[in-house]
Amino acid sequence: MYQLIKKFYNDESGATMVEYAIMVALIAVAVAATVILVGNEMNTMFSQVVQCLEDPNSTTCTLTAD
Repeated sequence: MYQLIKKFYNDESGATMVEYAIMVALIAVAVAATVILVGNEMNTMFSQVVQCLEDPNSTTCTLTAD
């Protein structure tokens, strides 16, 4: 019985799968956070573009060079 427990304890065949699952979860969280943070800024920018296309003489339609 002791040998069986020792063999089970030393078995690392499932460790790689767990490590990959953790990496995938962390990547998914990073992507979701990026989409949430950048998504609001992109929405604002596209709203300004639509507004400028509808009314080119608007005060928000200024051309800036960075």
